[in-house]
Amino acid sequence: MTALGRYAFALAPLAAAALWGGMYVVSKWSFEFVPPVTLGFLRVALGGVALWLGLRAVTLLRPGSHSGVDRADWPGVVELGGWVALTIATQFLGTHLTNASQGSLLTVLTPVFVVVLGATLLGEGVTRLKAAGTGLAGVGTVVVLAGQYELAAVAAGNAAGVGLLVLASLAWAGYTVRGVAVVRRYSALTAATYSTLAAIPMLGLLAAAELWYLGQGVGTIPVRPAALLAVAYLGLAATAAAWYLWYKGLEFVPSGTVAVFFFVQPVVGSALGAALLGEQVGPGFLAGGALIGAGVWVVSRDRGAGRGSSR
Repeated sequence: MTALGRYAFALAPLAAAALWGGMYVVSKWSFEFVPPVTLGFLRVALGGVALWLGLRAVTLLRPGSHSGVDRADWPGVVELGGWVALTIATQFLGTHLTNASQGSLLTVLTPVFVVVLGATLLGEGVTRLKAAGTGLAGVGTVVVLAGQYELAAVAAGNAAGVGLLVLASLAWAGYTVRGVAVVRRYSALTAATYSTLAAIPMLGLLAAAELWYLGQGVGTIPVRPAALLAVAYLGLAATAAAWYLWYKGLEFVPSGTVAVFFFVQPVVGSALGAALLGEQVGPGFLAGGALIGAGVWVVSRDRGAGRGSSR
């Protein structure tokens, strides 16, 4: 692959963050029709099927290519599925219990957790340049959100919901860092596909427990065009496409470098709110966006941003 191609794929997590930009609003709205964990199960089930079909298509187009996972590596894949299930369950329950400012602001914890776990588990170096760029992007995210929400409302929401969202951020960091070895042994598509498929039965059990607790059955979930479109967006765009793109970046750069792209998510969410919902964006959006862009650029220029260890 050419150097330009490798650089383009290294930026794939940026596209993933863009796809996640509208996820909070869509999922929050969808809870009116589908309970949180059940919605998460539908999202992952649809995303898993789409990823599997994509993997099969690649295998057919490239005769002789290996699309499976060796038996010895299945425990690692199942572990990744556990991280996925934990992420989705806590993220959707936390989103259901919190307000928009809390949900958006707490996303900044994910890159921090990824950098810490990458340094602890993979031995990835945290250079001054990477720390500075990550910090700059984090400040930019807070500036963007301060212009969109009353940050004082962060302390006014549900404490359990905040705790669940913090756990979701940690779980996604675990999925990112622990996935490095599988991604680099096989491919981003293979790792994303099988980890997502492994998560489906786990979330299925949690969804069944949720419906039982609520006294609902599958037949009580309304089948409406808007709800179907929401599930399609969450499953195909925010899961199948975004998770593949996120893991694709791990093929070329360390997890700590990939993580900085996560800061772009609230910027995209604010931009979509302005474009589709007529929400106002002020100087803080532009200033914060510039800080995030500068932070991402600083991290990408770090000499330690090359392909990291996958031990």
